[in-house]
Amino acid sequence: MKLSFVIPCYRSENTIETVVQEICDTVATRSGTDYEIVLVNDCSPDGVWQVIKRLAANDNHIKGICLAKNFGQHCALMAGYGQATGDYVISLDDDGQTPASESFKLVDKLEEGFDVVYGYYEHSAQHLFRRFGTWVNKKMAEAIIGQPKTLRTTSFFIMRKFIVEEIVRYPHPFAYISGLVFRATKNLGNVEVQHRRRIEGESGYTIAGLIGLWINGFTAFSVKPLRAATFIGLLCALVGFVAGLYVVYQKFLNPEIPVGYTSMLATLLFVGGMIMFLLGLIGEYVGRIYISINQSPQYVVRERTF
Repeated sequence: MKLSFVIPCYRSENTIETVVQEICDTVATRSGTDYEIVLVNDCSPDGVWQVIKRLAANDNHIKGICLAKNFGQHCALMAGYGQATGDYVISLDDDGQTPASESFKLVDKLEEGFDVVYGYYEHSAQHLFRRFGTWVNKKMAEAIIGQPKTLRTTSFFIMRKFIVEEIVRYPHPFAYISGLVFRATKNLGNVEVQHRRRIEGESGYTIAGLIGLWINGFTAFSVKPLRAATFIGLLCALVGFVAGLYVVYQKFLNPEIPVGYTSMLATLLFVGGMIMFLLGLIGEYVGRIYISINQSPQYVVRERTF
């Protein structure tokens, strides 16, 4: 059995070496297990690429990939998956929060017959804002891209090789790993693991970054937002029609009722706002189609160690 560990690296100059050492120590506990560690530098502004090159020079189990610009965590994972050769591929973070020491929990659960297994945290060490964001993401994923309600997803998960091969066939720049997994298989499992505090630093995701990630995932892998837009448009039209009938009816009953400027203005603002919102949603889809047709790259490799 061969394991491939894929780690996107960003601002982890002082943490990635610890994570790599933990992986090596963990694999050594189970004899007969071969492994490789694919480290993807997502154009980090610190010196993590120098650390990766040094690690790769000292250990032939380590592969280093340096991207030409910051493409984001999911595209960095795609770059790593493209070079992974293991029977099972494990994804984890570069900050020490995901417990590499519990990797074989994922392996053992996968060997029960699952295609993909996610580690989940009973007690999360994330800040309240990130926990709330995770909850919102879960609910939206259940409603829009078909995530099973009983499944708890994290950035620490394992996949069989055929799932990885299917994922890397996706050529477009808007990669969203969960969406690719859910459209490839429904044979998904969970296993509880420990969630630790990061060794140092803060999360690279801002509120804007998380919102962008959600929009990316849901517009890239589902047309349900467009169907919701159609429903909202029909609902607004129905409300406007009923309100118009009511105004005409009231005018016939009492001709002295003045025409309401305030209510008309409020209605126009509401309807105009909904139209702009729905046009923006449609524009998001059209823009992504345009960018995909232009063959914008999912990632560009500047340098590698192998």
